[in-house]
Amino acid sequence: MQKIRTQAEWIARAREVLPAGGFGNFDPGIIIARGQGAHVWDEDGRDYVDYLIGSGPMLLGHGHPEVMEAIFAQLPAGMTFFANNARGIELAGAIIDAVPCCEQVRFVTSGGEADMYAIRLARAHTGRDRILKFEGGYHGMSAEAQMSLAPARDVNFPQAVPDSAGIPQAVTDQVLIAPFNDLGAVASLLEEHDDIAAIIVEPLQRIIPARPGFLEGLRALCDRHHVLLIFDEIVTGFRLAYGGAQERYGVIPDICTLGKIIGGGFPLAAVGAGADIMAHFDKAVVGPDRWLMQLGTLSGNPVASAAGLKTMEVLARPGQYERLRSLGRQVQQMQSEALSKAGIAHCICGDAALFDVYFTDAVCRDYRSARHRNPADNVIYNKALRANGVFKSPGKLYPSLALTAADLELTRAAVEQAVGAVLHSRNGGGQG
Repeated sequence: MQKIRTQAEWIARAREVLPAGGFGNFDPGIIIARGQGAHVWDEDGRDYVDYLIGSGPMLLGHGHPEVMEAIFAQLPAGMTFFANNARGIELAGAIIDAVPCCEQVRFVTSGGEADMYAIRLARAHTGRDRILKFEGGYHGMSAEAQMSLAPARDVNFPQAVPDSAGIPQAVTDQVLIAPFNDLGAVASLLEEHDDIAAIIVEPLQRIIPARPGFLEGLRALCDRHHVLLIFDEIVTGFRLAYGGAQERYGVIPDICTLGKIIGGGFPLAAVGAGADIMAHFDKAVVGPDRWLMQLGTLSGNPVASAAGLKTMEVLARPGQYERLRSLGRQVQQMQSEALSKAGIAHCICGDAALFDVYFTDAVCRDYRSARHRNPADNVIYNKALRANGVFKSPGKLYPSLALTAADLELTRAAVEQAVGAVLHSRNGGGQG
C-alpha cells in the first residue's frame, strides 16, 4: 500500500475502511495528527487552538508533563490486568473524597456504560422500571439514553422518541420525557406514575443551565415520591468544580456517573452512590435476585487510573478553577462583544467552564428554546473559526487550563473573522 502523506489521502482512506468515513464522534473532514498543550495539529500540519480537547477530558491540555510522568511510571509495571490494582483503588478513594454522593464507586470504561449501569442500578434498588429523562439530555448510547436526545419533530410530553434504529417499542414505553427546567411537568409525571425508578439529569444539560431552584426541586420531588435522583456528571464532574456539579450547586443526588476527566485522557468512567445502593454490585450482600452483574475487561485500568489520579491532584491545587473560569469568561466576553458590535442577536449559553453561542434572541431554557434562529449562521461561524485556527465542536466550547495569553489573542482574531463571515453571509455574500 502506498504511504499516506496528506490529510486528503487519510480522509479518502477513512471513507474506504470506516462507515461514513469516521469513528462516529466528530467531523470526519479533519484528521488530527497530534496535540500539545492547548493546541492540536492536523495531518497537513495546520495548527489550531483546541477548544474541543477530546470532548472534555483534556482539562489540563495535551501532554501535561506531570500526567505524562505518571503514565510512563505505570507503563512498565503493566498496562492492564483484569484484576484489582493499587492505582485503581487509589483513584476510587480520591473520587469518594471529592464527590459528595459517593461512598463507593464501580469503574467502567465509558460514560455511556456508566449511565447504563446507573439506570440499571436504580431499577435494581427500587424494584421499579420506568425512567424519567429530559428532552435533549445526553446519557450515552444505551437504548434508554437514546430517547428524545435530539428529536427532529416536537411531540407531546411525555412521549419518548427513539433517536436510533434498533430500539424495541418495549424500551420506548419505559421512558418518560419531560422538558428541562420545568418542575411542574416533573411533578405531574411523578403524581401520575408510581413506577418511576429514577430521574436522570445532566445538572448542566449539554450547555443549558438549570434555573435557580430546579435541581433543588428535583431533589425534593424525588424524596417525596421515593424516586432516585441520578446526576450524569460525565461532563460536569471535576469541570464545574472539584466536586462537580454537586459541589457547585449544592444538590446531592442518590447516584452519579463520572467520566472524561477521571481518566486523564484514557478510557475510564465510574458509577458512584451510597454504600446501600452500591451493595447491588455485591451478590454476597444482596443475594442473586437483587445482584447487578457488571464486569469489563479494562475497568479500573491502571494506566488510566494513574493518569486520572495525577490529573485530579493537579486540579485540587489552589486557584485552578478560578483560573479556568477566568479563561472561560474571557472567551465568552470576546465573542459577545464582537457579536454585539456587529448587531447580531445571540445568547452565550452555559457555564464559564463549558458554553457556546446560540444565534437567537430567545432565552435558552430547554431543548426547544436553545436553538439557532438561523442554523446557517452557526455553520458559517464555526467554519470560519476553524479556518482561522480555532478547533471546536459546533455546539460546545471547552476551555482548558493550558490556554495562554497568546492563545486568547489568536482566538479573539478568529472570532472577529467569524463574526465578519456571518455578517457577509447575511448581506448576501453566501458562505464563502
